Amino acid sequence: MPRPVSAALEDYLEAIAELDGRGQPARSRDIAARVGVHKSTVTAALRSLSAKGLAEYSPYSAVALTDAGRRVAEQVRLRHCQLRRFLVDTLGMGAKAADAAACRLEHAIDRDCLDRLVRLGEFLESSAEWRAWSAQSGGPAPGGAPGRAQGVE
Repeated sequence: MPRPVSAALEDYLEAIAELDGRGQPARSRDIAARVGVHKSTVTAALRSLSAKGLAEYSPYSAVALTDAGRRVAEQVRLRHCQLRRFLVDTLGMGAKAADAAACRLEHAIDRDCLDRLVRLGEFLESSAEWRAWSAQSGGPAPGGAPGRAQGVE
């Protein structure tokens, strides 16, 4: 099932949700800083999100996500967290590199593929052989199971 917005617009939704979650109003300048673009680029994106019914936007005001926008942002964040955890806990990547890779992957991966990666991570983490090999090879430290990719579309 195709996603309703592009990867770039998903990044804007994620940034708005993050600012809102911190109790900060989501203003264009703060969104621009979070996404790493100019304010004029943010304005075009906010207009597009508003036209799609994902955000409430008017110039010179803070932006608010609609319920639909909040759901999309939550799905993107869930994909990001699950991918990051797999990359760190299962593949042994460093946190910073895993975060950057998860940010790129979160937009491209579909639910079935993510669910399979999560299950692979769970399987490996429950394997005594994997834990022994991982500890011996200096690989990732066994952690909690990443959880299934529920709610991700």
